[in-house]
Amino acid sequence: MPFSQQRVVRSPTGADLNLFVRQADSSPRAVVQINHGLAEHAGRYDRFAGFLSARGFHVYVHDHRGHGTTRAPDAPLGRFADKDGPAKVIADVDAIRDLIAREQPDLPVILFGHSMGASVALNYLLRHSDRIHAAAIWNGNFSQGLLGQVALGILAWERMRLGSDVPSRLLPKLTFQAWGKAVPDHRTLFDWLSRDDAEVAKYIADPLCGWDASISMWRDVVAMALNGGKDAAFAGIRRDLPVAIVGGEKDPASDYGKGITHLANRMRKMGFSNLVSKVYPGTRHESLNEANRDTVMDDFANWADAVLKARRFGPSQEP
Repeated sequence: MPFSQQRVVRSPTGADLNLFVRQADSSPRAVVQINHGLAEHAGRYDRFAGFLSARGFHVYVHDHRGHGTTRAPDAPLGRFADKDGPAKVIADVDAIRDLIAREQPDLPVILFGHSMGASVALNYLLRHSDRIHAAAIWNGNFSQGLLGQVALGILAWERMRLGSDVPSRLLPKLTFQAWGKAVPDHRTLFDWLSRDDAEVAKYIADPLCGWDASISMWRDVVAMALNGGKDAAFAGIRRDLPVAIVGGEKDPASDYGKGITHLANRMRKMGFSNLVSKVYPGTRHESLNEANRDTVMDDFANWADAVLKARRFGPSQEP
């Protein structure tokens, strides 16, 4: 089901953001602002957007810097920016949030992020939670700790040897390739994404998916995940914010769901009172493209419906 609109939005960072919009099929009740994962793009969320529009949600999803058809002078495919990549990615998300505020001023906004997009969404919340009414953090891992620091060390060594604007040679082997090999009886190295062979084949055939990120992009991605692992960084997020943390039991990227449980437990200890979490049995990394995606999407919509019904938005500068 294709998006109803595609356009380019100029961000204050200088990026021309490729944006897809799907309008609600009936009277809109909220906006879902989606953040996609690493080495993929916004167009892959068309099925989810169609599902959400049928449930009364507008959907906005853009290609992040270095992804899809978004263009920026300092961000070719595979790189966020020459410098300050995470800050520019967050500023781009805020630019889309500004657009939503202009176009849908009376609707609450639910921020959604998958994988790298979960890091983007969480880091956005750490800075701008007053602009968001609920958040869904899916398939992320914010408990990397020492491993994350080791990854930064490897990337620093690669940067010294190769230059930060070239693809990392080691991080793909330690992540995507290792995760693919960890799947029993795997057919491809991308089987860690989903049990649905057709979805994996579509990902492999997509020229805008599966490319090797640059050293600088990997450094920025790891830095955002590590920032999400710091309890002190959550000080500015209101504790009544509705949050859903979701992942799969067979997802190596989230340490087989342990990263989901760890983040949920941390946030509960920090006093977050409207938090729900779930680890789906048998489910791999891309929940929205998995064999049980209908159940996963229904659960998301039911959670969003409950949040809207309860009007548990907490204080916000925007309704």
